[in-house]
Amino acid sequence: MCQEQKGFTLWFTGLPCSGKTAIADRLAQVLKERGLKVERLDGDVVRQSLCRDLGFSRHDRDENIRRVTFVAKLLTRNGVAVLTSFISPYREIRDEARREIGDFIEVYVKCPLEVCMARDVKGMYQKAIRGEIKEFTGISDPYEEPLQPELILETDRETIEESISKVLNYLRQTGYLEDNT
Repeated sequence: MCQEQKGFTLWFTGLPCSGKTAIADRLAQVLKERGLKVERLDGDVVRQSLCRDLGFSRHDRDENIRRVTFVAKLLTRNGVAVLTSFISPYREIRDEARREIGDFIEVYVKCPLEVCMARDVKGMYQKAIRGEIKEFTGISDPYEEPLQPELILETDRETIEESISKVLNYLRQTGYLEDNT
């Protein structure tokens, strides 16, 4: 008989264009290939559906994360591997998400601002520098780095596959994945 999957939330946080979505999308594929139930909650997608009524003020950003936290908590307690990718720039709301969800793994996708700017195919950073985008994280709004994340992925120094390997090793070490998964 198969062991029931223990739910958990991997919370990918970092600056815009740091690699959160790319890593989470690829990791979701890997986990699905290994037979796990996986759901992806991505900032851009959630903003177009669950949170389309919210802007980018501090209050709205916090409310966005509260809604995502609620969904992640439901999925996690029902045995799903939840992979979120949100800038979630404020420590206080990430800590609130951790308390609410329980099986919460904070993954800091660390990347220097200059590298993120160079990766920005949409030109958001340049628009923010010109003042066309207000309250843009990393330019006109702060990003509060995690103080004690479970994992740090340095996407300017490691490949997506190396980052995924670090996450999989952590999941095995903490009992969320079996050794043969």
